[in-house]
Amino acid sequence: MRLDKFLKVSRIIKRRTLAKEVADKGRISINNISAKASTNIKVGDILEIRFGQKVITVKVELLLENVRKEDANKMYSIISEERVESSPFESEESPFTF
Repeated sequence: MRLDKFLKVSRIIKRRTLAKEVADKGRISINNISAKASTNIKVGDILEIRFGQKVITVKVELLLENVRKEDANKMYSIISEERVESSPFESEESPFTF
């Protein structure tokens, strides 16, 4: 499954276009390797997502094409979620649904 689709279906990021934008700016890494929106992910991958003042690390648990809102959080498990000091270059609101 493509990275941008996973982020949208799992509801980590609300819109696929926003997920694509975040990934293409180099703010997402998969297993410590920078990833683009079209990068394929698999179960067991570790995603690190940097957006605004948050860094969220999640492990991919399930890959489903369609999922109900109540079941979306079963697609991943949160390893860590931390706030980082803001950069003058990052002043966007966070799209995360946590």
